[in-house]
Amino acid sequence: MSIEIENIHKQFGDFTALQDVTLSIPSGELVALLGPSGSGKTTLLRIIAGLETPDRGRIIFNGEDTTDRHVRERKVGFVFQHYALFKHMTVFDNVAFGLNVRPSGTRPSKSAITEKVMELLRLVQLEGMAKRYPSQLSGGQRQRIALARALAVEPQVLLLDEPFGALDAQVRAELRRWLRKLHDEIHVTSVFVTHDQEEALEVADRIVVMNRGGIEQAGTPDQVYEHPANPFVLNFLGNVNLFHGRMFQGEAQMGGIRVDAPGYAGADNAPAVAYVRSHDIEIDRSQVDATALKAEIRHIQKLGPSVRVTLNLEGNGGFIEAELTRDIFQTLGLQQGEQVFVRPRQVRVFVEDYQI
Repeated sequence: MSIEIENIHKQFGDFTALQDVTLSIPSGELVALLGPSGSGKTTLLRIIAGLETPDRGRIIFNGEDTTDRHVRERKVGFVFQHYALFKHMTVFDNVAFGLNVRPSGTRPSKSAITEKVMELLRLVQLEGMAKRYPSQLSGGQRQRIALARALAVEPQVLLLDEPFGALDAQVRAELRRWLRKLHDEIHVTSVFVTHDQEEALEVADRIVVMNRGGIEQAGTPDQVYEHPANPFVLNFLGNVNLFHGRMFQGEAQMGGIRVDAPGYAGADNAPAVAYVRSHDIEIDRSQVDATALKAEIRHIQKLGPSVRVTLNLEGNGGFIEAELTRDIFQTLGLQQGEQVFVRPRQVRVFVEDYQI
């Protein structure tokens, strides 16, 4: 089931939730709507589901305009962040609910419902939990039951709103891998909302980065991470260091850093900002080349497999952060307070309000 989102606009009083959003989702794709709170991602998901009505624009499923269709007619499965399971029902009855409430003419037989529910419980690896109640399950198990319930009605589109947001970090990581594996098995067109960059990068076929009711960039995880369209996308997808300077003859010059930026050749003397992710900062004990900047180590923070080093650049250059692997950190033997040299790699330059 393909989804076409055409010029969707939604206003809540004086607040513009969505500004003429247009997006194509091919059949069978797993898409992440990624962005900060208030970016419009949940509103867009609810409009796709039919739970909200746009002020203008169209939602098209497989070439058919479904904008004015009721949510029951859209054949979507919806998974909420807080499970929304019926506490008084067993796991089996929760999963069977959507089938049991169908009109008598389209309702499967009891044996068919039982077979379907047990098949789904096997799919979500909880077949031994059929007689339990939601209160007897862990958070991760409840979320898998919520997903099984959404799949029971055989939706043509699966929509998930922050599906792992209420879970702890370890369970979230496990369910992310599980959801990716499940999607590869069932291939139902799926859209999920998240503000977690790691979650989107790990799970999705394509990421749609949203901000202030619009789309900043859409592409594969590699495309949005390696080739961010603008500073917002770059900042949102990881820790970033900023180096300020100016453009001169197609080159961004900021202290000891000079970066070719031919796309801004006509922006002489314009203020430029170079963005460098923290894992693209190298630390050396000697000045390897002219791009190395002198700095003092101010703080060292060990974070499991990585080490975050905060440095103060010489000459009021400000603070930057470098993220090193444990192996590199131990090889260098870095100590707080010592003088080192830093070299930025993978430098990305943007000139504000300049159109390439």
